[in-house]
Amino acid sequence: MAKLIIFSAPSGAGKSTLIRYLLTQGLPIQFSISATSRLPRGEEKHGVEYYFLTPAEFRQRIANDEFLEYEEVYTDKFYGTLKSEVDRILAQGRNVVFDVDCIGGLNIKKIYGAQALSIFIMPPSVEVLRERLEKRGTDATQVIEHRLAKAEYEMGFASQFDVTVCNNDYDRAKAEIMQLVSDFIQS
Repeated sequence: MAKLIIFSAPSGAGKSTLIRYLLTQGLPIQFSISATSRLPRGEEKHGVEYYFLTPAEFRQRIANDEFLEYEEVYTDKFYGTLKSEVDRILAQGRNVVFDVDCIGGLNIKKIYGAQALSIFIMPPSVEVLRERLEKRGTDATQVIEHRLAKAEYEMGFASQFDVTVCNNDYDRAKAEIMQLVSDFIQS
């Protein structure tokens, strides 16, 4: 039976970087592309990093019950997991990797139970998060402040995940998630 690996973290914790590393390690896993109503950042492309939808399109898909989970993270900024995306990967007999917000991650875990492993990536501190978000250069100061306030809130959910990995040393965090995921998909 295919398994699901859920990664959640505050923005800037390094979750996406760790997932990209994991996807290059030859494991039988496939990334579940989330849908979002935010605009693409940098070189992001539709159907690669995200399925980019307008807020109206996102709301219509909610009304059509097309999401496994979704969240309005900020006003008119939706993120969600399309049921069709998960079904597509599971039908191929592949293990699914999710990059989702904390609430979405906990919702997926509730649905799939022991078939899913939920991993929370903890940043070393809020100040390190601030530095990482500022280095990205993709968000205005006001957006960064909003993300930091949300990060503090999200860090309160860590104990509800199966495992918490602190990303204060990138090489150690890579090794830890590699071991966790390898053990889980082989169990």
